[in-house]
Amino acid sequence: MTSPEETESLPPENFIDAAVEKLAADHPDLPLPHHDHEPPHERSAVDRFDHMVDQFFDRFRGTEPTDRIIYALTELGDFGLIWVLLAFLRGLKSEEDARAAWRLTAVLAAESVIINGIVKTQFKRERPVIQEARPHRLRIPLSTSFPSGHSSTAMVAGVLLAQKSSTPTKVALFSLGGLVAVSRIHVRIHHASDVAGGLAVGLGLGAIARAVFPLYRRRR
Repeated sequence: MTSPEETESLPPENFIDAAVEKLAADHPDLPLPHHDHEPPHERSAVDRFDHMVDQFFDRFRGTEPTDRIIYALTELGDFGLIWVLLAFLRGLKSEEDARAAWRLTAVLAAESVIINGIVKTQFKRERPVIQEARPHRLRIPLSTSFPSGHSSTAMVAGVLLAQKSSTPTKVALFSLGGLVAVSRIHVRIHHASDVAGGLAVGLGLGAIARAVFPLYRRRR
């Protein structure tokens, strides 16, 4: 056991460890404080990335109208609603666009089954845990966390809707998709790595869907 003289010469962190060790030795039945979170140096690279991004979003949480706008965006992303609405608005232009809107709806339904029914069940990652109440109403999903379904859906829709869009429209589509994706970090429904994974998976699924089941038939 460390003597009082040796304890006085220890650095602060070792001094605390020595004090806790002595307390445990003197009082073996005394419950000692503990924590459920690993020290920063013991976190994985993914956990450190998630923590760093979460701290960045702390700058914007609790401010208006930022919270109101981001919570509205994340709600519009539920079930791919915003992308279906955009597709059907475009569908008012012609019968071909109307058929494309129905095709997009079918693809997004299939994407949801793949992400929520297959991929997420393989990872079973817990969602972020928060203590304080959220400033606005929010639907809390029952599925697990990785990957982010909002992010995946946004990229699948972006890839498909870009098939017959001008360059400015493509930029707008993917920018909106990016905002919907990162909104999930702001509202603390997803970790940053969930969103990154969702974006990557969505781009891949979107490319496959565009090749196999394009919104617009290629004219010969």
